[in-house]
Amino acid sequence: MNRTDGPQLLLVGNDRKVAWDDGRIRFLAPGNDSLCVFDAGPNPAAPELVATLPLPNSLFGPPVNLAVTPDQRLGLIADSMAWPERADGAGWQPEPGRDLYVIDLAARPPAISQRLRTGLQPSGLSINRAGTLALVANKAGRSVTVVRIAGGRAEVCAEVDVGTPVVAVSFAADGRRAFVVKTDAHRLGVLRIDESGGLPRVTHDPAEDLTTGLVPFNLVVSPDGALALVVDMGSPTASDGHADSVSVVDLNATPPRVIDRIMVEDGPEGIAISPDGRYAAVAIVQGSNNPSSEWFHHPRGQIVLLRIAGRSVTRAGAIEVGALPEGVAFSPDSRYLYVGNFLDAEMQVLAVGDEGLADTGTRIALPGGPASMRAQSY
Repeated sequence: MNRTDGPQLLLVGNDRKVAWDDGRIRFLAPGNDSLCVFDAGPNPAAPELVATLPLPNSLFGPPVNLAVTPDQRLGLIADSMAWPERADGAGWQPEPGRDLYVIDLAARPPAISQRLRTGLQPSGLSINRAGTLALVANKAGRSVTVVRIAGGRAEVCAEVDVGTPVVAVSFAADGRRAFVVKTDAHRLGVLRIDESGGLPRVTHDPAEDLTTGLVPFNLVVSPDGALALVVDMGSPTASDGHADSVSVVDLNATPPRVIDRIMVEDGPEGIAISPDGRYAAVAIVQGSNNPSSEWFHHPRGQIVLLRIAGRSVTRAGAIEVGALPEGVAFSPDSRYLYVGNFLDAEMQVLAVGDEGLADTGTRIALPGGPASMRAQSY
């Protein structure tokens, strides 16, 4: 799918509760987070800000805790962490939350229309291509929340126990399967989906799991449904100085299987695939939020571009970006890549071409650190 007609909305979740002081993480008071809604349709090289909503967001988990329905009518945003003040009054202490917000993107201006409750610590989420169903991976809850979408409303209708922390999920192209990242188990789970009855039925059989690289953290499915790319972060702390990988999964095989691993630099987190299916982009932290005294610290992050040709995935270039890059998203015409640089509180715009990536020089200031970014849900 490569739609460029009508609004092409891009969601950016900004977290102002988390900061770093030369690698030392600090937890700040809540109440200043936001969601920025951009339209990348009219001018993909410089997305237009449509609205900024005060809305809790979280840096915890992969930067895919939000998504837009295919008809551009609704946005879903999971807030992974609650933020209570410590009992001793000495600051703030995050703990797993349960909130899932529904945004009416057709309203002018866009507005929060619902607040739902999921399993503990809702993290990555995905919406199917029919726009009828969403799945939310709950890390602390060790479950997947099933959300039905109809008539501009969302309804939590089930929770599937998967027995281990899960952080990201993505639908197969036909919507009859989904794939969920089991980060502690180093596995990719397969969910079976049946929407033929009244309520959607989602089931999970651990015997169908695939083995990924170490500490899988994120994934994306290609537009044609042939491949899944799984980010293998390598370490629970993201950066540790060692090279990491992206696992390539053949989804057309029976059963699906890992057919390759592409080496990338230290600390991959964000991943996105272009609407035309030709490229994927991986955001690499490479120690940019670690103390400057660490041997693996680097003042800037990096984007690695991968070229996709059938079942073949190869490196197509890399470019340095700002500090602590998290979310990435392609423009609707696949010619630009948007990068959320958390420590710089900005969205950076890169040009995508056969020769690789180039910095356009465009920086869009954001009202906080961009913790998540999504232009499409797969």
